This record gives sequence, structure tokens and C-alpha cells, in this order.
Amino acid sequence: MLILTIALLFFISINIPLAISIGLSSLIYILLTQTIPLTLIAQRMVAGVDSFPLLAIPFFLFAGSLMAEAKITPRIMQLANSFVGKIKGGLAMVMVSSCMLFGAISGSGVADVVAIGSILLPAMKKSGYKPEFSVSLLGCSGALATIIPPSVVMVILGVTTGTSIGKLFLGGIIPGIITGFSLMILAYFFSIKREDKQEKAFSLRKILYAFKDAFLSLMMPLIIIGGILTGVFTPTEAAIAAVAYALFLGIFIYRTIKIKQLPGMILSTVETSATILFIIASASIFGWVLAAEQIPQHFANGLFSLTNNYFLVIFLINIMLLILGMFMETIAIIIIVVPVLMPVITSLGMDPVHFGVMLAVNLAIGANTPPVGVDLLAACRIGGVNLEGTLKYVASFVGVMVIALILIVLFPSLVLFVPNYFIPG
Repeated sequence: MLILTIALLFFISINIPLAISIGLSSLIYILLTQTIPLTLIAQRMVAGVDSFPLLAIPFFLFAGSLMAEAKITPRIMQLANSFVGKIKGGLAMVMVSSCMLFGAISGSGVADVVAIGSILLPAMKKSGYKPEFSVSLLGCSGALATIIPPSVVMVILGVTTGTSIGKLFLGGIIPGIITGFSLMILAYFFSIKREDKQEKAFSLRKILYAFKDAFLSLMMPLIIIGGILTGVFTPTEAAIAAVAYALFLGIFIYRTIKIKQLPGMILSTVETSATILFIIASASIFGWVLAAEQIPQHFANGLFSLTNNYFLVIFLINIMLLILGMFMETIAIIIIVVPVLMPVITSLGMDPVHFGVMLAVNLAIGANTPPVGVDLLAACRIGGVNLEGTLKYVASFVGVMVIALILIVLFPSLVLFVPNYFIPG
């Protein structure tokens, strides 16, 4: 197992793609042990992606792509601006609230960053906000799509752990709102000393107009969550319904999507989905190797040999996840680390939904901690800012996200109230 771990780290360090790194390290183990046939590799890869819930990933990605192409981002930002744009530092709050609303449509942190940042970053720069501040806020706000349903990360997490995806979606609602409002409050305090002029007074008419303009777009998350709650859809069927609704809006209502654009959008979705599914397929072999060597059980026994205290164990797990988030991508953490942690979580008696949402918040933080923070790096590219320049701001925003994580750990009802109310049992 030491050779397996060293091989995996070596392949990753020389920039071999993650899926191939996982597969190669597993192959080395199989060749060294010579206890199982090589045909197991193909069998496990097929079995790893032979899952109906995984179909939700390409459909959610395609639905998010369609809604972005339908030009709904300006409508969402106009709605957010009508509520908080009049407050001191309102444009920064618009960025956070827009990311929250768009995250409930796209399900992807990077998509959130690109869609909102390409429009709001130039506007914030024009208003006098420091680019480093704006980029840091964008990265952390975009990561809310990892927590707020429908999160693609939660689909992968649900399949990996066997947890209800519907419950994970519902469990992310309150933590997503808490984290979003925490970012907004900090953005307000950053903006108190600014000299920018206040906009016109609060206007109910403007709010109603913006809501009317964005209403059809905001129906997307309601269709997804409402369909799952009422039992009309499974999460996968809800993703398909989201694609149909996005096509209807983009082609017939907003008329911003042309039929000739669809092949290119489908190809882009296929490429992204294939990357994710290839990682999952390769990780299936890796997971089999871990199970064969009983690594999860050994890890659990080792951790409990240190302490049996519930909160101390959870604290150690969160510290480990926060450190891993600095160096590993989201999917890699879910596929490689989570199977090792599940026996610990089971022994502690922690609800899998509580653990899943806690992990999602950890991953949102990791997406903004250098050197591998993908959301922060995407925001830096869009804003034309060096990563080093964002550190003093992103440290503060990540700090409030950690506070939100602590609240979620200490008060499980923040996660479990909504799913247990709507989906009891």
C-alpha cells in the first residue's frame, strides 16, 4: 500500500491526469500482488459508472450550459441588485447573491465564477473596487454552487456513499444560505470605508419588475427540488426535466439559443462529463484495492486509538479535509478519501447527510485555498489578477466560510431539519 500511495503521488506530481494517475497506481498494485486477473480492471471501471444516478451529471451540466446561453445571468443580477444594490458595498453583495441564485441553476462552482465574473468584475472595477478584493469574493461566492442544490458534487457524493441525493440537495439549502450571508456581511464591512455614491432609494417597483423578468429562470431550481420532494422525479429525471425546461426557455421564450448552437454545447457537455466519469471509473479500481487491503477499517481503528470523542474526531477529519483541499481537486477527494472516512462516520453515528453537507462546505473552502483552488484560479484568470494579490482578502472570506463550517458541525439540525421534514425516514 505504501508503493500504491507513492505511485499515485508521483504520477500526480508529474502532471499526469488524475484519472490516469489513479488507474496506473492501481495497475501497479495488481501487477505486484498477482492475485487477481487484469480483466478485473475493465470490469471494475464499467461497474463504477454503471449507475443510473450518475446520468444526472451530464444532464445537470447541459442544463446549466443552456441556461447560461439563454442569457439569464443579467436577469438574475438585476434581481439581486434590486434587493441589495442600494446598500453600502451593494455591488459586492450583488456578486454574492447572484452566485447563490445562479448556483441554484448551474450546479458547478467554475460555471458560477465564469458566468457572474465575466459581467460583474468589469462593473466592480469601474466602481472603484480593488480587483484583488473582487476576484477573492467571486471565487468564494462561486463555490457556493458546491453547497446549494442542484450540486453536481453532491450527485457524485451520493453515488459514492450510497446516500440519498435528494436529502443531500435539501441538506445544502440552509448551510448554503448561511455561508452566502456570511460572505455578504464580510463584504459589507470591507466596503464601509469606501467613498462610492449610494444608488437611488429603495424601489418596490424595481424589485417587482426584476422579479418578473427573472421569474421563469428562477423556476428551474423549484422544478428540480419540487419534483424530487413530491416524488415526481428522481434526481436524474429532475436533471432531464431541467434540460427540457432550459431548452424551452432558451429557444421559444427568450429566443437566445439557436438550434445550430446545440451540437457545440452538447459536445462541450460530453467532454466535461467524460472527464468526470473517467475519474469515477478509475477510482472504482482504486476503491476496490483499498477495500481489498481493508484500509478504511485500519484508518478507523487508528483514528479511534487516538480518541473516541465525537467532536475531536470530527475536528481531526475536518482539519484533514481542509489540508487536502489545498492540494487535491474536489472529485479526487470524494472518490479517494470519502470511502476511507465512511467507516469512521458510521462508527461515530454521524448522519451521512450531515457528513455529506459538511464535506461539501469543506470542498467549497478547498476550491479557494491555494495552490489548487480551482474556483479562485478561475476568478483570477477572468479578473486578470495574480493569485498572490488575492491572499489577504481570500484569507478573510475563507475564514467566514470556516466559521459557517463550525456552525454546521456543532448544530446538525442546520443540515438535517429540511431533509428530515420533507423526506422523513
